[in-house]
Order: sequence, then C-alpha cells, then structure tokens
Amino acid sequence: MSNMINSDERPLNFEKFPESDDELKKRLEIEEFIHKNHKQNLRSDVLVKLSLAPYGLVNDHFRRILWPQLAGVDVNRLGQAPTLDKLQYHPEYNQVVLDVNRSLKRFPPGIPYEQRIALQDQLTVLILRVIQKYPNLRYYQGYHDVAVTFLLVVGEETAFAIMEQLSKTHFSECMQETMEATQRRLMFMWPIIKFENPELFKFLQSSTVGTLFSLPWYLTWFGHSLTSYKAVVRLYDYFLASPIYTSIFVTAAILLYRSDEILKEDCDMASVHCLLSVIPEDLPFEDILKTSSSLLNKYSLTVIEKEVEELICQERMQRKPDEALIVKRRRPATSNRIPIISQWLPNMLTTNSVILTTAISIVVGVCAYYYKNHYLAAGIS
Repeated sequence: MSNMINSDERPLNFEKFPESDDELKKRLEIEEFIHKNHKQNLRSDVLVKLSLAPYGLVNDHFRRILWPQLAGVDVNRLGQAPTLDKLQYHPEYNQVVLDVNRSLKRFPPGIPYEQRIALQDQLTVLILRVIQKYPNLRYYQGYHDVAVTFLLVVGEETAFAIMEQLSKTHFSECMQETMEATQRRLMFMWPIIKFENPELFKFLQSSTVGTLFSLPWYLTWFGHSLTSYKAVVRLYDYFLASPIYTSIFVTAAILLYRSDEILKEDCDMASVHCLLSVIPEDLPFEDILKTSSSLLNKYSLTVIEKEVEELICQERMQRKPDEALIVKRRRPATSNRIPIISQWLPNMLTTNSVILTTAISIVVGVCAYYYKNHYLAAGIS
C-alpha cells in the first residue's frame, strides 16, 4: 500500500492568529483542569470532552501534555531511539526516506537547515522503528504525514509511542498487505449520505466518482490535504478522542456541508473528483466536527455495514448482464480461450473486488503516481 497519495504537497501554513474570547475561555478551562490534576492521572472522560468541544486543546503546549494521555501512552516509560544508520537496511528504508524528503512543506518555514535535517532524520527513524517492531504492519505513503504532525508537537520519543499505539488501532487497516479493508471502509460514507441527503447520494453514485478523493483524508487524518496547521492539529485533537473510524464520519460531514456546491457540478467522474479532491481553505471545521459527532451518535457501524453489503450486492447484480455480454462477444473470436476467460471472470468479480469504480480509480491513481515518481527518481522532469 505504499504509493497511494499524490506527492504534490501544498505548503502548510503555520500562521498564528489572535486568540478569540472563546479560545481564551477554553484555554483557561484546560489550564485549571491540568492544575487541579497535576499530581494524579487526568480524568479521561473530562479530557475527551475537552478534546471534542470547540477549539479542542487550543494550543501545542497543552497537546504535548494531553495527546499522550489521549493515545494511552505513558511518557514515563519511553525508550531511546536508535540511530538512523542502524535502520538503513530495513526493506522500506529507501521509500521512507524518499517520502520524508518530499515532505519539506510540512515543516515550519524558516527553520535552520540543521534543525530541518535533524527533524527529517527523526521522522525517518520514528517510522522505521514502528514497522521494524511490527513486521505485520506495512508502511504506506501518507503514514509520514501523520507521523510528522506528532513529531512537531510532542517530540521524537513520545511521537514514536503514539504512532506505535495508533498503528495497532486507528491505522491498522491501512497497514495491511492489501487495500481491500481500506477500500471497503471508505464506502462507509455512502450510507450516511444516503440517509442524510438522498439527492446528494444519488448524484454522487451517478457520477461514478468512487472514493479515491477521500483516500488521503482517511490515510492521514486529513494531514496531507489541509494547508492550515491549526486545522490539522485541531482535527487530531478530535480523532484522538474519538472512535477508530471517525474520519469517515468527518468525510461524510464535509460532503453534506458542500452538497449545494456539489450538486451544481457536472455529473461525471472527472468533474466531481476534481471538485472534491481539494478541501476549501475556509471550511468551518468546528461546524463540520459538530455534524460528525451528531452522525456518530445517530448511526451505528452495524447499520452502516449492512447498507454497504447491500450496495455491493446491488453493484454486483447490475454488472451481471455486462459480464454475460463480455463473454458472449468474446466467444466466437477466442473459442480456444473460453475456459480461461470463464475461470478468470468469476475470480475477478468476487466480493473482494466488486467495488469497480473505486478499484479502477485507485489503480489509475497508483499507476500515475508510480510512473511520475519513477521518472523523478531518475532525474527526469
């Protein structure tokens, strides 16, 4: 699952804005919470409530203290990071270094060259430590976008501990051998949209846009796709305090918020994909997160799973006539190959691969990305 995200990253904006009255009130609330509980473990229910509420944990000072606790990490039991040279023979070393070197725009602008190089080395070590410790977990392109956010906020050792924990929970599906689980999980947005806005659901299905546009959102907790550092860390507050698949509900909330804009677009895959691939910079994330929380409380994963199964069955039934037609057309010209075709088609059209639009979209994206980076690596522009 490595090469799944476009490498053309937009610069991350680290601009700081004046503190609003509501943010000030929230900051004082968190300060009081930490002060009252500094000699004991912070109450997890209060911590979750603070993280989910508007403005989240407000600033990185609080995040350095509270993110590890949200992730279930004991900062008093952190190990020491190995040096980079001890990890350079890992099979994924070159790919990780390549991705890290391409992530310069995700670092604060204007930092000294030596500091940037040190951060890049720390990021590389952090990632390789996780996948070396857990050989069953596969590195994917986009994992580094998550890791760099934690590295910038909490530092190398704590970031490793958090990424180790999240890799076994929130990102475990993304780190499987194949994309089947991730591809299926992305489909969970469709039942939510179907229930909330049938017109939008019908439009998106008719456009055959698939789910490729949301793949970077899911793989990176939106860290790859947003240009505002403040928005990224606010979302991380929310995701750390939420159930594992919450990013799917945030995705649905974004589509629902943009429904009027989407419905005005031409109903074809290229137009809709182009529109949805770029998240507007002025998206009101506090409103989006409020909607997401409401959707989480409204729909159970069991209900959504059932709907996804029905969508897959419907798609399979719709394709059966086309399958028969393909075989019929090929039979006269390729009579000596009929047994091969008849064996190949059913295998191709199993439950694991019926999500045709998504699968084709992802394959096209992977191929485009692969060839682009192949030429870049060779020094060809």
